[in-house]
Amino acid sequence: MSIQEVYTPPRTIPSEELVRAAQAGDREAFGQLAERYQGVVYATVFRRLRHDAEAQELCQEVFVHAMRKIGQLRDPRCFGAWLRSMAGRMAINRLVRRRPAMTLPSEALEATCIEYETPLRAVLASERRDQVHEGLDQLRPLDRHTLEAFYFRGRSLAEMSDEFESPIGTIKRRLHVARKRLAKELAEMAPA
Repeated sequence: MSIQEVYTPPRTIPSEELVRAAQAGDREAFGQLAERYQGVVYATVFRRLRHDAEAQELCQEVFVHAMRKIGQLRDPRCFGAWLRSMAGRMAINRLVRRRPAMTLPSEALEATCIEYETPLRAVLASERRDQVHEGLDQLRPLDRHTLEAFYFRGRSLAEMSDEFESPIGTIKRRLHVARKRLAKELAEMAPA
């Protein structure tokens, strides 16, 4: 017996067959596809991201997404192009959503994040609250009750719909109209 007769290399399953099997729910077939195409996906993603760890993480996300969407692939022969296209889009999305890295000295960060309450701010806020209440008193009862329910008592539109025995659309319109009327009252009260 010769060596060729004893050893027969394992049959390589064509990608198209693996795609069809994966579309039928065979996870092992999809795993084989992932092994075959991981280099291509990594290269596609890394070309855009230029960061190894982030590219590896996104590769996993690409394969998870592909596994969920493989049923939508019409032509199994197009799996490679479909996967590369998906990887490219997901890499672009990651780049767009990536926040720019900023480094600031801690003093600058503390100075911008702390909001100081000054006596002047407190007085102005109190005056504004008083003006709003005076403006509310000038409104018709339905407008006043609608605004108070939403802004002061924190009622949702559904709760207000029950309370006022009106459809939600009517409540939305009442809020809109009441806000406009209150704004008009406040504008008339403002010193010229």
